[in-house]
Amino acid sequence: MAVKFQDYYETLGVDRSAPADEIKTAFRKLARLYHPDVAKNKVTGEAKFKEINEAYEVLSDPEKRRLYDELGSNWKEGANAQAASAGGWRGGARQSRGGPDFEFDGTGFSDFFESFFGGGRGGFSTGRGRGMGPDGEVLAHQGQDVEADLLVTLEEALRGSLKSVTLRRPAGDGRSERTDTYRVRIPPGVREGQRIRLAGQGEEGLGGGSPGDLYLRVRLARHPDFTVQAADLFCDLDLAPWEAALGVKATIPTLDGATSLRVRAGTAAGTQLRLRGLGLPREDGTRGDLFAKVRIQMPGSVSAEERGLWEHLARISTFKPRGEP
Repeated sequence: MAVKFQDYYETLGVDRSAPADEIKTAFRKLARLYHPDVAKNKVTGEAKFKEINEAYEVLSDPEKRRLYDELGSNWKEGANAQAASAGGWRGGARQSRGGPDFEFDGTGFSDFFESFFGGGRGGFSTGRGRGMGPDGEVLAHQGQDVEADLLVTLEEALRGSLKSVTLRRPAGDGRSERTDTYRVRIPPGVREGQRIRLAGQGEEGLGGGSPGDLYLRVRLARHPDFTVQAADLFCDLDLAPWEAALGVKATIPTLDGATSLRVRAGTAAGTQLRLRGLGLPREDGTRGDLFAKVRIQMPGSVSAEERGLWEHLARISTFKPRGEP
């Protein structure tokens, strides 16, 4: 199958010169719009959500963005050159392929992403050798395993879910194609890189051998509000200067719905406020924590009245931010 170049800047609706903050803002806006939990059309919403995630996966990473910008639509030549010199993409993420091509729907990133940045889509050799008997007969051997990425939202990682995964592969006659659809159970607390095994759903065996297995490797989808470290979640808490100075009861998002957080007077930028038990499930059944990092936001413009109040504060305040006498 031909692999089509994808314009990640177009996907996020930003210019090629867009700074990191603008890319992040564009991703957040689109991710909230097309998130599978809120999209009006679940099918098109999920497909769009995957495209947005893929684009942000590349453009938010300085090294991936540099490679993408340098190679652009000529990515295939650059990929082949790097693979030849390095023996495969990034530590051999793409394993040696053998047997027929497989194509997955409802899983992770596109063929373009996997071909450019690695990731091991499709069938791979497990070292199960083929062989011929003394009379030229094909010896029985187990079919190859197949691996693909499975994009899982943080909400699905928290509560678990059932997802549909479609596998298209050549039929036995080698000319037609068959389609298999599976309902895959995502367990609560699933982790990035964890593999879900579907026994006997890989490549067919030879000579009466049993089929291989299908492994779905979990890729946690980027979230518009949270980043993940183990079972803990992290988000930004934007405050106005007066809110940080005087204290405020702020509303913040969680995977369980919005909640209120009391911010003490005099809270400094960079402070991390902890909400226990609002992260992802741990292996022991408890949940990680949610950390909200304070950011002080300044208004882009002020009215004449507001400016007068700021000037009055500057005259009467004894606060010396740089410690000068």
